[in-house]
Amino acid sequence: EDQGLLEFAFRRDGKAPVLFQFEDMLRPEAAESVAALQAMGLDVHLLSGDREAAVARVAQAVGIATAVSRASPQAKLAYVDALSKAGKKVLMVGDGINDAPALAAGYTSMAPSTASDIGRTAAETVWMGESALAVPRAIKVSRRTQRIAKENFALAVGYNVLAVPLAMAGFVSPLVAAVAMSTSSIIVIANALRVGLGRTAQA
Repeated sequence: EDQGLLEFAFRRDGKAPVLFQFEDMLRPEAAESVAALQAMGLDVHLLSGDREAAVARVAQAVGIATAVSRASPQAKLAYVDALSKAGKKVLMVGDGINDAPALAAGYTSMAPSTASDIGRTAAETVWMGESALAVPRAIKVSRRTQRIAKENFALAVGYNVLAVPLAMAGFVSPLVAAVAMSTSSIIVIANALRVGLGRTAQA
């Protein structure tokens, strides 16, 4: 029975063979990373060029329901393209040479610093270290950045809607206008700094 492990058989002098089984180690916090992505409402798919039993073993270990085995680089690329045409924004994560086409085709892509040279080149983001938790952390930071950018845009629009008519009507002196403009800039910058504070808290 194929249990999804790499196996070597050793036989000597006609004796019964001895079977050695080897298992690839998962990245640190792989299961936690998948759970975090799913908690964000994201669908997680596993694409691998390995055989069915090995892929099923890994998918079960990390909690991924949709897994594709024996996927060539062209098959991975086609899979990502199909998701994109279905209206999905695909984040492709990979570290191998055969992941490069799919990494380049994704809406965005990530690779660890230990990935192959072509994999790091094809990915838009490269994270340091071994832990796969970098993936959900990057998504959280990007979402927080987008939210704060929208807040800053709203603050800037609100300030101009309020201040410009007053200035045009002559109700605001140049000194008050200068102070108010500088204050609005400081508020926007201080709000933007919350991105770094949130990242530090998550770490």
